[in-house]
Amino acid sequence: MIGLFPRPPRRLALLGAHCDDIAIGLGATLLALTAADPEIEVRALVLSGGGTAREDEERAALTAFCSGTEPQLDVLDVPDGRAPAHWDRIKDALARFRRAGEPEVVFAPQRGDAHQDHRLLAELVPTEFRDHLTLGYEILKWETDTPAPTLYHPLTRELAREKSRLLHEHYPSQTGRDWFDEEAFLGLARMRGVQCHAPYAEAFVLDKAIIRWERT
Repeated sequence: MIGLFPRPPRRLALLGAHCDDIAIGLGATLLALTAADPEIEVRALVLSGGGTAREDEERAALTAFCSGTEPQLDVLDVPDGRAPAHWDRIKDALARFRRAGEPEVVFAPQRGDAHQDHRLLAELVPTEFRDHLTLGYEILKWETDTPAPTLYHPLTRELAREKSRLLHEHYPSQTGRDWFDEEAFLGLARMRGVQCHAPYAEAFVLDKAIIRWERT
């Protein structure tokens, strides 16, 4: 297992199609990064749920996952499951989001995601974030679209369980769904942990990156 150990990023951009996508895809990574650096800048854009109880859930959840530091969050009201019909609006919103900051790392859905809303967002991300490190997160669901990750973030047992606890605490509207339970969250994280010699892990798809060897 070959590891790269850069310094933690100071500016993050988080992109999700739905309220809870970001927390499910990289909640433990957010907990680790923001706990390590309370001054980290976190900006987020979510396409659907604006003006509903789902937006309230998302704001409270991301504040918790950012270790109590409230991120800059915009939540649109694109209808769930209808993102392709709102391509122009999403493209414009993503362009505004891009112009508002200069992130070091962009987290977004991975481009092989079978859900049409996730996939559309993933396809648009590189049209705006052309020169940024972009990590595609995974969301376990009924579609058989689980990716072959190329980058892993190892987690402790405590961090993986804290992620599951916060998901259940902050997204009560989702707890009745058959895919929203601790066994699913920890099961995927355990599998990814096995793949990188760790108790648990969150995994990401990295399409392309540049490495520079600089003299110290």
